[in-house]
Amino acid sequence: MKYSEEDIRAQKIDPSLEKSGWKPSQIRREVSFTDGRIIVRGTVVSRGKPLRADYILQYKSNIPLAIIEAKDNEHRVFDGLEQAKKYAEKIGLPFCYATNGDAFVEYDFSTGKETMIEMDNFPTPEKLYERYLRVKGIQTEEEKGIVAEEYFIDTSGRTPRYFQTRAVNEVVEHVAKGKKRMMLVMATGTGKTYTAFQIIYRLWKSRTKKRILFLVDRKALAYQTMQKDFRPFGEKMTLIKNRKADHSYEVYISLYQGITGNEEEKQLFREFSQDFFDLVVIDECHRGGINEDGTWREVLDYFSHATHIGLTATPKSIEGADNYKYFGEPVYTYSLKQGIEDGFLAPYRVVRYIMDKDIEWRPDAYIKDQDGDRIEDGVYNVSDYNKKIIVEDRINEVADKITEYLQETDPMQKTIIFCANIEHAERMRQALVQRNPQEMKKNRRYIMRMTGDEEEGKREIENFINPESPYPTIVTTSELLTTGVDAQTCRLIILDSAINSMTKFKQIIGRGTRINSDFDKYYFTILDFSGATRLFADKDFDGEPVRAIIKDNESEELDPKEINETSQTPEEIREEYPEEEILLPRDEEEEKKKTRIVIQEGQVDFNVIHRVVSIIDPKTGKLTTESLITYASEQLKNRYQNLEDFLNDWNKDIRKTTLIQELIEQGILFDELKKEIGMEDIDEFDIIMHLAYGKKPLTRKERVDEVKKRDIFTKYEGMAQKVIEALLEKYADQGVEAIDGIEDLKVAPFITFGSQFEIVEAFGGRDRYLEAVQEIQNHIYQQQK
Repeated sequence: MKYSEEDIRAQKIDPSLEKSGWKPSQIRREVSFTDGRIIVRGTVVSRGKPLRADYILQYKSNIPLAIIEAKDNEHRVFDGLEQAKKYAEKIGLPFCYATNGDAFVEYDFSTGKETMIEMDNFPTPEKLYERYLRVKGIQTEEEKGIVAEEYFIDTSGRTPRYFQTRAVNEVVEHVAKGKKRMMLVMATGTGKTYTAFQIIYRLWKSRTKKRILFLVDRKALAYQTMQKDFRPFGEKMTLIKNRKADHSYEVYISLYQGITGNEEEKQLFREFSQDFFDLVVIDECHRGGINEDGTWREVLDYFSHATHIGLTATPKSIEGADNYKYFGEPVYTYSLKQGIEDGFLAPYRVVRYIMDKDIEWRPDAYIKDQDGDRIEDGVYNVSDYNKKIIVEDRINEVADKITEYLQETDPMQKTIIFCANIEHAERMRQALVQRNPQEMKKNRRYIMRMTGDEEEGKREIENFINPESPYPTIVTTSELLTTGVDAQTCRLIILDSAINSMTKFKQIIGRGTRINSDFDKYYFTILDFSGATRLFADKDFDGEPVRAIIKDNESEELDPKEINETSQTPEEIREEYPEEEILLPRDEEEEKKKTRIVIQEGQVDFNVIHRVVSIIDPKTGKLTTESLITYASEQLKNRYQNLEDFLNDWNKDIRKTTLIQELIEQGILFDELKKEIGMEDIDEFDIIMHLAYGKKPLTRKERVDEVKKRDIFTKYEGMAQKVIEALLEKYADQGVEAIDGIEDLKVAPFITFGSQFEIVEAFGGRDRYLEAVQEIQNHIYQQQK
């Protein structure tokens, strides 16, 4: 007897699980654990199919154990096993199963063994959980109690995504086994703070860790953490401020500058006993404090008895500042590449502008600086502009191109412009204000500078990242917005600073990777005026951590901040703690500014000579500069080796919707291609025939006219004849997807002919009606064969 996949689930798998003692709360059915990759072609956005498991079995809500993949009984028992392995490996489960209803086959990742299991002998929850604990190395009752503690689930029912679950479980299990130092690597926009909360909550709830210190390096992030993800801690939580130590709380959030200082009597953390905290979590642990002589290290060394957990999207491994040396290998990594593949992070398109004097420029003798002196002879390039030498004409050209792009797309899209330094950010702000008077007239906050020394700009950060607030719209910055800013609706990132640090580059790109479906933010665009996006092609930019030990004498090519990063500028620290005498590192940026050469506008003619648009190939995940038509053509040729293969695939099913959707998910966006080809009223069939096989496309109306000339439907009479004529007209108007099923009879114009039953009966029944539709489709596409 033939059983469909649904039959196998209902009549075979469910009874087997029930017999083995699995409760409804332990069984999750048809679980989509990714969102489906976002595919961008032109301005059109689509999603690939999410990965979906037939069953995920869990001992408790926080402890998933296994996946079951079901197949109909025309498949073999083993046929679903590879898919089950793939999904289980991604989620991080030690066991997976496949079945066709005759038996289960189990794969155990810890042993590599495949085992056949009778349908009535599926493992019980207790047995599978005990095996899970053995695989994880959880042995003692104390360890089991720590691991078993469940998540915090708020009133909205929000639970961690699969990768957050995996991250939390990895950390909690390592803590249970006594590990003291751990690093968690998660791409910007993947919920590091929420994940940290769930880790802390489970350890705190189980009383494994009673007092916790969470260190951040931005004031905005500290408040954001308290008000959002950490809010459930309520009155048990405090923010350390005004350099006061209160010993009555259990969860402490602090800027690391708030508890440190260069004078021992100013080091607030020493007012706590060395064993006061038993867990210290360091956000953005790649930043300067992790240096061997840095302030975070001083805090960590003082609370050496505590467990230390570092969070970062971009760990570093350079001489004197090695995350790996301190924390060890990451217990779990979820990269930007993985986030984009899963559809949890927004993909990007890149528009690269190349100027005529960016590669090499030697000033003519008549060019003078701001003091009227001749410019010293030398060769300059994009890495020098706005750092060693300021050329106002180049700033103006960049501002012109930014303004043009905004006017062509959307002048109200949230935009961050990353500049070389504070002075450059101010000059860029002024240039953009001059070019956007109408927008500035509507609201003076349309363009603002957000840097460490600009107090009004810093006060507006919350408004900038608030999706509901249209202003500020465009901000210029240097370092302030590189990390810790949850800019969910930032659609445009502009790079006008030469960037050599992969860490900094990844952090900047992370400002745009968040998705906000409520505001239709699914992707973002990068305008590159400095060549920084070359780093996308670097072997280190594949979503994996930056891992290359670089000696001090080999670091000339690095951004200086890659080695000696400070977590906040001196101006920011003074703004945080104006009442304190904080000894600050020398402000090298201000020293550089005094020696910069300024060439005022009107002396140098800078022009964009080339503009390259790149997009992410959904198949490879790499940037490609192929046109929409070229990409579609290559994908179609790869899928169909010859014309016959395509025609067989197209004609095998009356419903074309499924095939068309598969091609869209592959990045072949038919609506956009119609615009590119210049024919809005052609069929998907003709687009494929034209791009893959060079056939001349026909409009839908032309196809219908050809069918009518043949006068081939005279065998139908009465209502059936009218329905066929209506089907042809509907195809000409809307396409084949509008006439490929019986449900199409429920809408106009067919409802005027009678009920769905009456129409079908006019053809002699359901099967005869579908035969007629298939015949219509065959004749529509006949002349192309």
